[in-house]
Amino acid sequence: MPRFTVHIRDEWLAVPCRDTSNTIQWLGQEALKRYIKNKPDNGGITAVKDTRFVARRCQGLGLLDADDTIDDVLEDNDFVELAIEGDTMSPDFIPCEPGVSHLYPYTRWKFYISLDGNSLMSTDLINLGRGLYKIKLTPEAERKVVQSRELLDTIVKENKVVYGITTGFGKFARTVIPVSKLKELQENLVRSHSAGVGNPLSPERTRMLLALRINVLAKGHSGVSLETLQAMIQAFNASCLSFVPEKGTVGASGDLAPLSHLALGLMGEGKMWSPTSGWADAKYVLEAHGLKPISLKPKEGLALINGTQMITSLGAEAVERAQAIAQQADIIAALTLEVLKGTTKAFDSDIHALRPHPGQIEVAQRFRSLLDSDHHPSQIAESHRFCDRVQDAYTMRCCPQVHGIANDTIAFVQNIINTEINSATDNPMVFAERGETISGGNFHGEYPAKALDFLAIAVHELASISERRIERLCNPSLSELPAFLVNEGGLNSGFMIAHCTAAALVSENKVLCHPSSVDSLSTSAATEDHVSMGGWAARKALRVIEHVEQVLAIELLAACQGIEFLRPLRTTTPLEKVYELVRSVVKPWMKDRFMSPDIEAVHRLLLDQKVWNVAKPYIDKYQTEYIPESRPVSPTAFSLDSPASPRKRVRHE
Repeated sequence: MPRFTVHIRDEWLAVPCRDTSNTIQWLGQEALKRYIKNKPDNGGITAVKDTRFVARRCQGLGLLDADDTIDDVLEDNDFVELAIEGDTMSPDFIPCEPGVSHLYPYTRWKFYISLDGNSLMSTDLINLGRGLYKIKLTPEAERKVVQSRELLDTIVKENKVVYGITTGFGKFARTVIPVSKLKELQENLVRSHSAGVGNPLSPERTRMLLALRINVLAKGHSGVSLETLQAMIQAFNASCLSFVPEKGTVGASGDLAPLSHLALGLMGEGKMWSPTSGWADAKYVLEAHGLKPISLKPKEGLALINGTQMITSLGAEAVERAQAIAQQADIIAALTLEVLKGTTKAFDSDIHALRPHPGQIEVAQRFRSLLDSDHHPSQIAESHRFCDRVQDAYTMRCCPQVHGIANDTIAFVQNIINTEINSATDNPMVFAERGETISGGNFHGEYPAKALDFLAIAVHELASISERRIERLCNPSLSELPAFLVNEGGLNSGFMIAHCTAAALVSENKVLCHPSSVDSLSTSAATEDHVSMGGWAARKALRVIEHVEQVLAIELLAACQGIEFLRPLRTTTPLEKVYELVRSVVKPWMKDRFMSPDIEAVHRLLLDQKVWNVAKPYIDKYQTEYIPESRPVSPTAFSLDSPASPRKRVRHE
């Protein structure tokens, strides 16, 4: 029989429906009958049939017409919010999806990733966040999980005193807990540590967080039972996602607050979100998907919340987006150089062979692959071939050196993040083969915290140098273009304030680039007396990278607008393809118009890596056809298009 879950004030009510040809009005009245049934004063409702209300579907927040039939507007197990006339919206109802990100569209999965705790990469984690895959464990991972749990069960059975299993936590580590209260101990741990604040993580980021915690537990060194781990996997595969506030972690002992919120929802407490239900009480979301709340066994609460997965999952997104925008920054800068009639001599391979940093060499080669007149004739370049300019400003001439270190830093950070993704980071660690548990400090977030601070500083420079190129495009004293890239200046302001926006974002980044990991505050009564502040390092790295993307979107818009004033001359073939891509979403700026949508449209192109995808075939072809003999091969050289770590790939099935 179809059933619907209706939220009235502070209660969720299950309403069965034998006949889905009934109306929304009928459903609301049935829910009201159940609501007032156990209220001494009928909840202040004198007559159900006279009560006026507004019904809203939790998923998508669409208002429901009272006269529509249930069959037409709802699906089985749908969640509905009922607001009684005169009431404010229930304070328990969160009237929006949890920070739904515009970065990645939600996709119904088709394939599985097999997790073993050793093989996951940052790219895989992003795809899990996007909903491209379900999760399952490898047989070897299942075996290790079972072995470690058997050891813990033996410890409990023999009444041994072991931190986190039969004792309290932190300052209470010397307090021994009776066996009869070990389940309560773990539940209390999760509840008390669910003390985060702020907006909830988006569905994508919560999926990444849950997937990463599953991957770490799959290593078999945490002592979680296979039953509990499979329940977590079922919740992930159903996209039942806990309410996880983004603030509250100091990055040691791991990300306790956010991971506690993650575990709390799996216990059937607090709030959860799914594509079907929207926000609702966790127990109802789990029930609607045929799932049962997790019942914690000894040590399992600690196993679920002790680790660096919040820092690392956000860090994985940060490093992937950083790599994408760094690649596209080279293309945008090359287009700007063309529009400003710069020289390509500064990208000569012999210059960069004398300073053989891998990133610098890679960037210079990309510039040559986009601008080399022997491969791609440019009418714009030909028009100033015999000019008397000797060299360009640093913002164009030094792109390999400035962009290059950003690329090398990204590769360094990617290696740290990929190592952290496949690391056991809770405490104590369970070594089944040795028959013992050992307390250590793998939960400390200093590695990803420092790496993400480095990342923010390095990637910021791509925006810093881009903003200066925007200035050169807009300033007629620094180019041969009209002021602010518009005709009838004065009547039209053109890119005047777009440049101001870029300057504002760069200035904001300067503050955000202050390393959070240089700070530490002692917590837990001086037991946890040094912390990483890695949660803030990860969140602000993402903010810095988003600003960088937006600044480069403005530069790309400005460079394409500059081309309009050089027509009918054409640039190189790959850069013309980039121009055509931009013009497919943004028309030329003939007179002033609302500019924000244009910036957002080009930002979307960068997020989807479409600029890179258009230019990449030309870059690849150039690199295979033209390898200068004078260029030495650096033993540390690597391809920035490849994973920084040679770690085995996970199996996609």
